[in-house]
Amino acid sequence: MSVKVLNKDNFEENVLKSEKPVVVDFWAPWCGPCKMLSPVVDQVAEESDEVLFGKVNVDDEKELASRYGIMSIPALVLFKDGKAVDSMVGFRPKERVVQFSKG
Repeated sequence: MSVKVLNKDNFEENVLKSEKPVVVDFWAPWCGPCKMLSPVVDQVAEESDEVLFGKVNVDDEKELASRYGIMSIPALVLFKDGKAVDSMVGFRPKERVVQFSKG
């Protein structure tokens, strides 16, 4: 599946009300490690049917970043049943992102 661009208007519907777990990538265009992680997240999302993936640009969505305590990026946050249950900060290789997405 492809990665969904998330914002304050669609976050609740796509993440908090999702039947499936959702991994949200909090990123910014100026962030070097974010640029490295982005294609990894895209690839894992394409290969995964059990988990949905979304991206939040923290520059555009400061409120969402603040709500989930994002202090460093890139940050991946795993949501299950509408709750943030795990997080991981910094670049990680594909295997680690896959492992993280499975909770």
